[in-house]
Amino acid sequence: MQRINYELHDLQAFVAVAERNSFRQAATDLFLSQPALSRRIEKLEEALGVKLFERTTRRVQLTNVGQAFLVNVRDALNGLEDAVLGVADLAAHRTGTVTIACVPSAVLHFLPDVLKRFSAQFPKIRVRVHDESAQDVLNLVLTGEADFGISFTGAENPEIHFQPIHVESYVLAMRDDHPLAKRKKLNWKDTVGERYISVAKSSGNRSVLDAALSGVEKHPWISCEINHVSGVLALVEAGLGVAAVPGLSIPREAHGAVVGVPLVNPTVNRTLGLISRHQHAMPPASRTLFDMLVAGLEKPRRRAAR
Repeated sequence: MQRINYELHDLQAFVAVAERNSFRQAATDLFLSQPALSRRIEKLEEALGVKLFERTTRRVQLTNVGQAFLVNVRDALNGLEDAVLGVADLAAHRTGTVTIACVPSAVLHFLPDVLKRFSAQFPKIRVRVHDESAQDVLNLVLTGEADFGISFTGAENPEIHFQPIHVESYVLAMRDDHPLAKRKKLNWKDTVGERYISVAKSSGNRSVLDAALSGVEKHPWISCEINHVSGVLALVEAGLGVAAVPGLSIPREAHGAVVGVPLVNPTVNRTLGLISRHQHAMPPASRTLFDMLVAGLEKPRRRAAR
């Protein structure tokens, strides 16, 4: 492929002369001397191997080739200007899209207040939230489909930066009219004999629970499996059994009749964190939302430490 040796200001000089039909006027408008402007045009014609202007002592006129070239150069310069302005808009948070991947409980508990403030400050930024399983959240961040995520997996992945934000314990979810619902805490052995509902083996929550209970002699027998925690809670609310779920997944409001009682011996915890790719610069708006989340989550911790 032949390389054509010219610079951006050569194209700008060509357009200026073509639009004014005058080297003198174009030179004045570009703050150049006429000889300097002429050298730019000559350099461009030499690089292209064509004559762009017919010049006489009285007038300057585009050649047929020059007229066709002018149309293309204007389009190119306008496109470049649009691209530069678009980058400026992104940097100034005037436009763009932020994509986040989150486990569902994080959407409920960490995002609403921060997203409300972010949207008020940057109303032209679109926020896209993928509420998915922990593995899907990790994959979306790794592939770059999400700018960052909130999940409890990824800390062990060398490509991921994991910033812990919240440690939560698992609780036994049940209807509020269940005989165990009034207890302050429950041993895992207390769940033996209950109809136990579990997330499927493909779930990150199932992996956490199976690892924690691997050495426990008495733990519940699974009577029903379902893919997502939301589905588990729906079955619990319908009175089909009990389930071990992360504490944050229990609805804040008294929506339905589900309560959660802390499970001990062993206590099972999971750590939620903000996950992002190592050595990957987020777009400016995404970095701003990420930092707002960090700041918003640090305040409750500081208040709790007092």
